Amino acid sequence: MGVPAFFRWLTKKYPATVVNANEERNRLENGKRAPVDCTQPNPNFQEFDNLYLDMNGIIHPCTHPEDRPAPKNEDEMFALIFEYIDRIFQIVRPRRLLYMAIDGVAPRAKMNQQRSRRFRASKEAAEKEASIEEQRRRLAAEGIALPPKKEKEEHFDSNCITPGTPFMARLADALRYYIHDRVTNDAAWANIEIILSDANVPGEGEHKIMDYIRKQRGNPSHDPNTVHCLCGADADLIMLGLATHEANFNIIREEFVPNQPRACELCGQYGHELKECRGMENDADLGEDYCKPEMREKNFIFLRIPVLREYLEKELAMPNLPFNYSIERAIDDWVFLCFFVGNDFLPHLPSLEIREGAIDRLIKLYKDMVYQMKGYLTKDGIPDLERVEMIMKGLGKVEDEIFKRRQQDEERFKANQKAKKQRMGNGRGRGRGRGGPAFVPHQGSLLAPMSTPQHFSGEQTRQMASEARVFAMNYNDQANEEAARNLKNLLNVKGEQSPAEIESSRKRKAEQPLINPHNEDEDEGPPDEIRLFESGFKDRYYRAKFDVSSDDLDFRYRVAWAYVEGLCWVLRYYYQGCASWDWYFPYHYAPFASDFETVGQFVPDFSRKTFPFNPLEQLMSVFPAASKQHLPTEWQKLMIEDDSPIIDLYPADFRIDLNGKKFAWQGVALLPFVDEVRLLETVKSVYPTLTEEEKYRNQRGPNRIFIGSKHPSFEYFKQVYEGENTQQMIDMDPKLLNGVSGKIGADKTAIMPGKPFQSPVNHVECQDIPMNSGICVLYEDPEYPEDYIFPAVRLDGAKEQEKTLRPEDWNERRDGQFRPMIGFNRNAPRAGLADSGHRHVNHHVRGANNYNNANNYGSYGGGGRGGGYRDNYQRRDNNYQQRDYAGRDGGGPQRNQYQQQHHQNPNYGRGNYSNNYQRGGGPPGRGFGQNRGGQQRGYQGNNSWR
Repeated sequence: MGVPAFFRWLTKKYPATVVNANEERNRLENGKRAPVDCTQPNPNFQEFDNLYLDMNGIIHPCTHPEDRPAPKNEDEMFALIFEYIDRIFQIVRPRRLLYMAIDGVAPRAKMNQQRSRRFRASKEAAEKEASIEEQRRRLAAEGIALPPKKEKEEHFDSNCITPGTPFMARLADALRYYIHDRVTNDAAWANIEIILSDANVPGEGEHKIMDYIRKQRGNPSHDPNTVHCLCGADADLIMLGLATHEANFNIIREEFVPNQPRACELCGQYGHELKECRGMENDADLGEDYCKPEMREKNFIFLRIPVLREYLEKELAMPNLPFNYSIERAIDDWVFLCFFVGNDFLPHLPSLEIREGAIDRLIKLYKDMVYQMKGYLTKDGIPDLERVEMIMKGLGKVEDEIFKRRQQDEERFKANQKAKKQRMGNGRGRGRGRGGPAFVPHQGSLLAPMSTPQHFSGEQTRQMASEARVFAMNYNDQANEEAARNLKNLLNVKGEQSPAEIESSRKRKAEQPLINPHNEDEDEGPPDEIRLFESGFKDRYYRAKFDVSSDDLDFRYRVAWAYVEGLCWVLRYYYQGCASWDWYFPYHYAPFASDFETVGQFVPDFSRKTFPFNPLEQLMSVFPAASKQHLPTEWQKLMIEDDSPIIDLYPADFRIDLNGKKFAWQGVALLPFVDEVRLLETVKSVYPTLTEEEKYRNQRGPNRIFIGSKHPSFEYFKQVYEGENTQQMIDMDPKLLNGVSGKIGADKTAIMPGKPFQSPVNHVECQDIPMNSGICVLYEDPEYPEDYIFPAVRLDGAKEQEKTLRPEDWNERRDGQFRPMIGFNRNAPRAGLADSGHRHVNHHVRGANNYNNANNYGSYGGGGRGGGYRDNYQRRDNNYQQRDYAGRDGGGPQRNQYQQQHHQNPNYGRGNYSNNYQRGGGPPGRGFGQNRGGQQRGYQGNNSWR
């Protein structure tokens, strides 16, 4: 969902929602992953029933990765996709169902964003290619060796990951092969159902999954305690997970790691950007310990929706309400309020930015006004617009303050950045405070860092030290000469300057300051014409963004009504399914909260029957002319020929309005909205030119369900292909399919069991299947009346999950020590040390003396906080009664005071010892020892852990 920074905000505010995923990472001698027996218990100590894959989140990183070299060809892309799915399957290990959903034709509201993304991608690709050519020209002028140019056909156009393209058709065939291969050869796939919803099935991938869950919940055979796991990186999956109201819903995604290295677009090496590239001269030797990005594996994390619900239960607690409190309704309102900060279908309100605490501000406003509203904002995905108007009026009252505070924060940030640049000398020159190191030793120098210790003789050391001194003295001179030489080559300077040019240059240097005082900030964006922090900002905003006069209040209300209609559409989309396939927000910008004065009078109407576009029609709606090669030949001409009736829909260039942002990707692409009627009327003329293969790609296809020969429903599925009524859809038996309901029918394209299955992927990991053991049939979800409302409630019989957060009223004296939950299960086995291990640590790490010693030890220390342990055990040798270790908070022993009483002799005795270890990472401690009844003194300890 288009909510930048939402996931980062959520995990920072609710940290216990994130759990690291455990997985088996054994590898073979050739570096490949070792096979994993997924029939074994889940290593995360949580068994999952259903796994859902939002496939576009897998396809994109496998086809054009950002942190590693791109695949060489399409077959390698498919093999990487299979490997990615295998890894997710090995982590989650579903026991009932695997659902694979690829984005199909989206609603018009989503197509506008897809159009913007694809036009941007095409423009950025052209700009990148121009930058590469410019850098090649510069390096060639300097005589630097360059790698060969990439052939045009080697470039992968990511826009082809759109329904209706030949690539997506081939991917669907490859996935069908992959599923048959796994149900034939992998025991973990033998007893589960696999549903594939490819790009010919209309709808976004995650919403096709939600439709499936929603319709299964409405069926009596559904298990209310099903454990769900959804794989995807979009922020809207969190909202969708909450909207299901399922008891145990989880999301698995890659762990986000910032500042990942990217290969140079020119030479393909790491460690520098394109503008710093030196062609083949770049030093590719990065040391023995360097790990190539393609060898690094990203970790996966789980986001636990039940834990998020726990947080929201606390945050949304509202005592003394004038109506009955329902946490389910309150969570639905929280989801609805998050839509105001942005999503894939609507721009966010100007006064709401997540980084400025927008969601917290909305929740506080909601909790304050719910007593006046005397009810909730939403019910079953339908908002109460009169109450929405009250919330927006409350937000509108503080809009001025929000804009002024934003300007103050921005000015403070700029001042800090300016001061930092001044301290760093604005990055000019070398030396301390100049933005660069004064000296960089070359590799192999005595002063250069080494990964492992090296041993040199005295003569070698003296020789290397001498060479290092000479190199350091010549370092600046060589760097200056090289910079001057490169500059001359860059400017094509053929000779020295004339005396007049030298004099003119000197005059310019004397007259012009080094830094332009009128443009001190090189990163200064375009001038702010709106000035939201000054009075009259609304007039300036509507005049600049909508080109309307300041006194046209009716237009402002129309924009607000269109925005509220969008909110109603989005909420229904999340809770009931797509209410209208052709609705979209017809503006590039959002209104102000203070313009929602009359939205309580608005009545949305989505009763008109609508249908999705066909795949090729969507391609014509979202593709730029630069991606026309994925369309039929005659359809391509409509994008490029001057006499085309829709040529205006494919501008060669377009403006990006930064809209107060700093980077182009944050701005608004000002593209013309697609005229649906004119587009569909125009493409009618080229429909007769389609080939059979293109007609197949342009049709709306069905879902398919796969099972293996060992599945209890295998014989039942085979009966679908027997008899005369093979075209008829028949009801499924939920008892044989783990509670799955719906209808199935014969698939004309299916490969029957016992037949060989030829692999469509030319890769060593994708061999032909000699004898297919799987069966495939068409699948339809359970049907409901058109006016049916799916209730947004917790189902009867659903069991609440064990609480993860510590109760606020927990009392350790009364309730005992609180045992935190690590992972999914509080009672999961944890690693620990036996008695011998504790003695080993005590001896080697804490520096304890022999146990037979009767001395008293002082305090050792590192007074930090965090990460202690407790262990109680009894020792019966050497007349010791008991030793009690109480580890609290820390990373090093802070206090260790032995008290010995009732000694029977100076060295040995029967006494009580109390050892308190407080581990910490702070400064060293100081202590003293006591010896009651003994004849020996203690000593002071000072030992810090570093």
